Amino acid sequence: MPKLPPLAAVRAFESAARLENFSRAAEELGMTQAAVSYQVRQLEDRLGRALFVREKGRVRLSETGQRVFPAIRAAFAAMHDAFAALGSDETDVLTISAVTSFGGAWLSARIGRFQLAYPDLAVRMSMSNDLVDFDASNVDVAIRLGMGPWPGLRSDFLMRQTLAPLAAPSFIAEHAIREPADLLRVQRLAPNDSWWADWFVAAGVATPLAPSRLGIELDSQLQEASAVQAGFGAAMMTPLFWQADLASGRMVQPFDTLYVADAGLWLVHRENRVGVRKIERFREWLHDELKKDRHLLPEALWQPPS
Repeated sequence: MPKLPPLAAVRAFESAARLENFSRAAEELGMTQAAVSYQVRQLEDRLGRALFVREKGRVRLSETGQRVFPAIRAAFAAMHDAFAALGSDETDVLTISAVTSFGGAWLSARIGRFQLAYPDLAVRMSMSNDLVDFDASNVDVAIRLGMGPWPGLRSDFLMRQTLAPLAAPSFIAEHAIREPADLLRVQRLAPNDSWWADWFVAAGVATPLAPSRLGIELDSQLQEASAVQAGFGAAMMTPLFWQADLASGRMVQPFDTLYVADAGLWLVHRENRVGVRKIERFREWLHDELKKDRHLLPEALWQPPS
């Protein structure tokens, strides 16, 4: 077996390559910048090739550095996961990151069932629309919106993203909204969002001109739901997530037409964590919960786009 380079030098290279900055790598590793530079030089001397192109104020990977960095990063990530498993798996804490609308409107209303089914598992859930970096966090699983699948991750397709206008029943009655084109003359949340134009096309309405005013734009369907229920306008939302509010009459879906986006929801986690009990139990439970809603959408929308 060939003799490997010193681990300290490889670690300095990985940090500097990931951060593209020797000073920040030094802070991360608790070293001086000179020490990081020395370790990288030692590695470059050993290889006989430059790993970085040094420019004023920053560094970037050379062609050789670009070739070796993915494997080095993956190796450190695997070691991180192995040691993290000794802690997080033994404490049986499942950390979930979910896109805001799905996590806040659908999953949070059901996650208690998972905890009741597996009382020995604790659950931590955060909501964000940013892609999770599994290398830099303790997240076990993520539910993300995108085209998928992603290299290095086991990616389970959950559903296509579907959208339709939702509003308060009083808003519909006050503005006499009887056909899709009527929505062009009323207050709409995020009226310049392309989803509105796409939905109007799906509903057979000629593509409207962009509104002259920006209107109200909110960060997530959670905030939009509050505005809608207060009667401030119609919002382009995912009806599947709001079944309880639709059933109670707090919101209504005035038209059956759905806009089906190219993106979908996926459950993802590192491939090298397949078989971890807490992940497998959550994966099974999530699919079982989604089956209860399967009748609410056409079967094709539960399959990834071909």
